[in-house]
Amino acid sequence: VASVANTAVDIVKLPVAAVSKGVDLATTSQSEADEKRGRALRKADEQAGKRQRLWADACRKAQTRGETCLPPPPIDPASRR
Repeated sequence: VASVANTAVDIVKLPVAAVSKGVDLATTSQSEADEKRGRALRKADEQAGKRQRLWADACRKAQTRGETCLPPPPIDPASRR
């Protein structure tokens, strides 16, 4: 009788456990959100640095030819938050 009761309890708990696991997979923890934001900021910084280096190189070449430099590339303020 005890094993039948335990089996009944396990069957009742199964849908609750499945829903709980699904909610855990569907939600993002604060640390996961922070990590994702950090990755996005690093990527934006890398891209801004690359644009800056390309501009500096083009400016150096223009100056050696006696030309004026174009203005530097803009910095995305959204990546600085």
